[in-house]
Amino acid sequence: MLHIEMKVMEIKRKISKPEWLKIQLPNTADYNWMHKTIRDNNLHTICTSGKCPNAAECWSKGTATFMILGNICTRACKFCNVTTGKPLPVDANEPIKIARSINIMKLKHAVITSVDRDDLDDGGANVWAETIRKIKELNPNTTMEVLIPDFNGMPNLIQIVIDANPEVISHNLETVRRLTPEIRTKAKYDLSLDTLKYISDNGVVSKSGIMLGLGETENEVYETMDDLLKAGVKIMTIGQYLQPAKQNLPVKEYVTPEQFAKYKTIGLEKGFKFVESGPLVRSSYHAEDHINALKR
Repeated sequence: MLHIEMKVMEIKRKISKPEWLKIQLPNTADYNWMHKTIRDNNLHTICTSGKCPNAAECWSKGTATFMILGNICTRACKFCNVTTGKPLPVDANEPIKIARSINIMKLKHAVITSVDRDDLDDGGANVWAETIRKIKELNPNTTMEVLIPDFNGMPNLIQIVIDANPEVISHNLETVRRLTPEIRTKAKYDLSLDTLKYISDNGVVSKSGIMLGLGETENEVYETMDDLLKAGVKIMTIGQYLQPAKQNLPVKEYVTPEQFAKYKTIGLEKGFKFVESGPLVRSSYHAEDHINALKR
C-alpha cells in the first residue's frame, strides 16, 4: 500500500507545474481597455482564445496576434489543440475585418498567423497577401509579423506572401529533427528549413521557434540552432511546451528558467540577432522588439 501511495505521489510531482509557470494577469488599465475592446467588437485574437500568459504585457505595448483562414486546420499536430477537419469556405471579407480590428485596437504591431489550409490550391497564400495589404492600407504606421505555414514547400506560394512585404516572416520549426515525425503530422523538418531559407534568400527577416519539454536533448537544441542559422534565420524563440488538452502529447520535462537563459546566451553567441528564451515565451512574445532591434 505504501509503495502504491509513493508511486501516486511521484506521478503528481511529474505533472505538477513548477512555480515559475504560475502567473497572474495584472489588472492594468491597458489590459482592461484592450479586453473590453475585443469583447465589445467581437474581435478574435490568439491572445484570448489561446489564453496566452503574456497577453497583458503584449497589449500594454500595443501588440496582438490574429488568426486568419478560419479556425479548422487540415493537419492534426499532436502538440496543438486547434480543431482538425474540413475547413469552412474562405471568408472574402476577412482581410478587411482583420485590418479594421487592428485599427480599432490602435495596435502599433500586429502578428498574423493561420491554420493550415491544404484543402486550398494556393494553401491560402492569396488571402495572406490580401490581409497584409489591407492592414497596411488602414494602418500605415503599424508594423507586422506573419507566422505562416509551410505551403507544402512551394516557392511560388511563399513568394506571394513575400511580395506583400511584411516586416518579418516567421515559420516555426516547433521541435528538434528526431521528434518531428512524432509531434508534427504532415510537416517535415527539412521542408520547414527550406521554407525559411527561401524567405531569407529573398532578403526578408526570417524567424522561427521551438518548444521544449517534449523529450529533446540539450545537444539536439544546439543542432537545431545550427540548422536555423544555416537557413538564414535571424530571430529564434524558445518556450516551454504545455499540454493544451488530454488528447495532446504530455509534457515530459519542465525546463528551468536557468536552462532557458543558457540557451539564449548560446544562441546569441552562435549568431542569432535576437533570441527570446523562457518558460512563458511564445512565438509572438516581444515581437515588436524584434523589428526594432533589427533596424539598428
